[in-house]
Amino acid sequence: MSMVQISNVRKAYKDGFEALKGASLEIHEGEILALLGPNGAGKTTLISTICGITQPTSGTITVGGHDVVSDYRGARSLVGLVPQEINLEPFERVMNTVRFSRGLFGKPKDDALLERILRQLSLWDKRNNRIMELSGGMKRRVLIAKALAHEPRVLFLDEPTAGVDVELRRDMWEIVAGLKEAGVTIILTTHYIEEAEAIADRIGVINKGEILLVEEKTALMNRLGQKELRIELHESVEVLPGALADRGLRIEEGGQVLVYCYDTAQDRTGIATLIREVSDAGLVLRDLQTRQNSLEDIFVGLVSKQEEAA
Repeated sequence: MSMVQISNVRKAYKDGFEALKGASLEIHEGEILALLGPNGAGKTTLISTICGITQPTSGTITVGGHDVVSDYRGARSLVGLVPQEINLEPFERVMNTVRFSRGLFGKPKDDALLERILRQLSLWDKRNNRIMELSGGMKRRVLIAKALAHEPRVLFLDEPTAGVDVELRRDMWEIVAGLKEAGVTIILTTHYIEEAEAIADRIGVINKGEILLVEEKTALMNRLGQKELRIELHESVEVLPGALADRGLRIEEGGQVLVYCYDTAQDRTGIATLIREVSDAGLVLRDLQTRQNSLEDIFVGLVSKQEEAA
């Protein structure tokens, strides 16, 4: 079932700059979608448009069947947002800040729920502290608590672990895992691509306001992820022997290593033939290693292709 439906959404400003260029995306109920993109790609603009912070120039967005423009209250009541920027009332106390956020959505008082959220985020002992007394990491925890206070069905995490400590990162991913089990839909933007690789169900890549790809993580890595065979030589070489010149090999580490890229989806990788040809060329092998392309490699490749085509 689709929880968030984005159809041909454009966001243009008076100076003509297009932050979103016909973005379309369907986000399923209960999934974790990681949205990857370089700075200025349009990630925050897309999230802000879904959350009703800014309005699209054209196109439609629905959250749980509620249009974000014509039925703003219905859509926004389903959404929790953890923004990049820390913008909290410095003189307010932690518990009052979170309690107020719940009240904004018309939810009845439930201090037991808020206590559970604050304990999960290691904030319970700080509940009576003023925001100004907290460290940056603790303020980030308050933002997460505010986003969860009204029990949203869709949670947006916009660069949530940027500049935070390892403990908060671990606590937050534990909370995210629990929310997913409860059926909450989670949309994550991050510069820590290894986090997306570890936690996401699907990966979306956005750049220059265009969604380049949305695909199930494992299928994406199987489809686009190449493997490298690294052949460590007993003695270094400056140039490849003539018999190996057309085999697509790279020389690395001062001639000590030959690198061969191959696709695991192919019936034949050519590795056995290559190793025989290396030996026939008089090169002595010291060691062999293989390495799978990471999600970061795939992401960089997609963005680079778009840049080259522009």
